[in-house]
Amino acid sequence: MMSDAQEDKSAASELDFSPDALLILGRDGTICRANSAAERLFGRTREELVGSDHRILLADGFLEAIVWEYDVLRKSPDPVLGSPPIEPVCLRGDGSEFPAEIICSLLPAPQQPTPSGNAAPSLAVSVRDATYRKVGNALAEEASQLRAMAFQDQLTGLANRQLFNDQLAQAMRRPRHTAVDVILLDLDDFKEVNDIHGHQAGDQMLIETARRLRSCVRPNDTVGRLGGDEFVVLLTNVADPAAVAERIMETLNVPVNIGGAHLKPSLSLGLASMSETTMEPSDLLRQADVAMYAAKAGGKNRYVRFRPEMLQVLAQRNDMEARLRVAVLHGEVKVQYQPVVATGSGREVQLEALARWERDGEFIPPGQFIPMAERSGLISDLGNSVMARACVELQPWLAEDKSRSLSFNVSGGQLHERDFADVALRIASSCKVDPGQLVLEVTESVFLDPGSQVIDQLKHLRRERMRVALDDFGTGYSSLGRLQDLPVDSVKIDGSFVSMVRTGAEKLPLLSSMVTMAHALNLSVTAEGIETPAQAEYLMDLGCDFLQGYLFSRPVSDNRLDMAMTRAETAMESVRGLRVGGRR
Repeated sequence: MMSDAQEDKSAASELDFSPDALLILGRDGTICRANSAAERLFGRTREELVGSDHRILLADGFLEAIVWEYDVLRKSPDPVLGSPPIEPVCLRGDGSEFPAEIICSLLPAPQQPTPSGNAAPSLAVSVRDATYRKVGNALAEEASQLRAMAFQDQLTGLANRQLFNDQLAQAMRRPRHTAVDVILLDLDDFKEVNDIHGHQAGDQMLIETARRLRSCVRPNDTVGRLGGDEFVVLLTNVADPAAVAERIMETLNVPVNIGGAHLKPSLSLGLASMSETTMEPSDLLRQADVAMYAAKAGGKNRYVRFRPEMLQVLAQRNDMEARLRVAVLHGEVKVQYQPVVATGSGREVQLEALARWERDGEFIPPGQFIPMAERSGLISDLGNSVMARACVELQPWLAEDKSRSLSFNVSGGQLHERDFADVALRIASSCKVDPGQLVLEVTESVFLDPGSQVIDQLKHLRRERMRVALDDFGTGYSSLGRLQDLPVDSVKIDGSFVSMVRTGAEKLPLLSSMVTMAHALNLSVTAEGIETPAQAEYLMDLGCDFLQGYLFSRPVSDNRLDMAMTRAETAMESVRGLRVGGRR
């Protein structure tokens, strides 16, 4: 028969066969036995462990973890089976912490009663170091996230460009009887959503667009986001892809509520289908892009199916962009000037410089080549060229009278160039033109990006006495009350409002309030697009300070300015004479 010491030694030896750290706890939580693995894991000798409270092995916040397990097991119908693993943080003898996985189970109660008369069972505790398992899980999760990032758009959850291209290539490798169609779409004027409502609202619209797109196609169709506001859909073996395109248009045109604002998405969509001839995936995607551009050129918010002749249109557009680049580089873009007449004196006090491009004996409309310059990145070079040429040509006219001024249209693309203000001042200095005689005409949209340097640049130019005019006034997106916060000196009422005056007997309270508000803010007011004496009289009665339009003169080159100014003054005298004569 073994003694108690021999029995303890034998039990400890049996525990040592386990690769896991094993502890036997008494009912009061005292460590009764520990194996060699426990010594190694906790960095304590067996003598330090046995007789100590088990809480010395647990980090703060987990001190009652094993006690709770003990109570749960005692109430369990099958306590010997043990409990699910718990994952506390344990302490080593040197005070360092490590994540652990612990399984507790009750040992059968001793045959002999305890001094208190109760046969209290002991608790067997198996402990594993979970550091490597947790690191492995974390690495596996990170790898999974990296895989998702490699093939998934992070904002919308759609396929990204790489995954879409892979799916498209795979679809086009299938047998020839497989129909493959690509739908490429772009949200029209999406930048305005970001500018007006903020980038968070823009992100919400992109997310909603992605959700609606997915609802328009089958589960096995691929929907991707190529970047920005450009989305793409891959259809395989669809009998009528045009019907899908129409469904997308109808679904996305439904207004969406974002941050309390009801926004109606507008989109341009291009549809291209794989032909019988051999083609690469990039060719099909390019055809869809060409069709989408045709949809934008046709008025936006529509879908267009690719036709081969569209490639000729694209080639012509690329040729025109190349020619425009050469024209800007060699200074071939001319400048014409349109007089602005003061209502008080009846004399022309300002000339607006307007870019004009002649190609092969034909004038290209500004509405055609200016957007092309912005799209191709030529707008800054073009704008600087126009400013420099105009300052050279009109320097003598400006020097004759300091009250005269010269205005330029400046696009957002120019203002986003960090050195725009410095370049403008250098041009004025090199041409010996007083900066106080130069006026920059900008649209309200340039002020709508609070993170840009646009406002800082305009403030810098105003400190140098260069003036800023808000062009197309009344067509902007913010309230008229915001006008007082903008760094501007004058406003130009858009011609669309002037065109509402036909007989001069109209009641146009909005037009009147625009003039009144601008004057209240000490801003001068110019009305542009005036074509009839009735319009001129009406605007003069409202108190407009300056008038501009075909009634006075069309834009002319510098060698015809004298004639244009004479005509402008004559037209103004006629209007003033009508008013004096009592017509109004």
